[in-house]
Amino acid sequence: MARVRLGFSPLLPTIASLLLGALWALSVFAGWGFEAFCAGGASPGCVQRLSAFSSLSGLFAAAAACLTAAAWMLPGARQDERLFTRFMAGSLGAWIAAEGVLFLGGLLAK
Repeated sequence: MARVRLGFSPLLPTIASLLLGALWALSVFAGWGFEAFCAGGASPGCVQRLSAFSSLSGLFAAAAACLTAAAWMLPGARQDERLFTRFMAGSLGAWIAAEGVLFLGGLLAK
């Protein structure tokens, strides 16, 4: 099997994934999302609605975390850079979806 060179370090998408994960975790678990969307004059049910969107975005976050872990832990992904790239691209896409669901949910929860 021919090896494909990424042209960049595999640590770059990993760091991006970790940073997006940290942003998501802080938004959900540290209250950044509630502070951003439900503080002040928000409607009374805002926290409940945003909690529902947080749970939904958690599905994407779990998928993203699993894809990142699989990219580094599966021997096939570590040996084949194309497969590693697919895992990491899927992971980054899932993190972006998790953040997007949380953001759009916050806008709708207001």
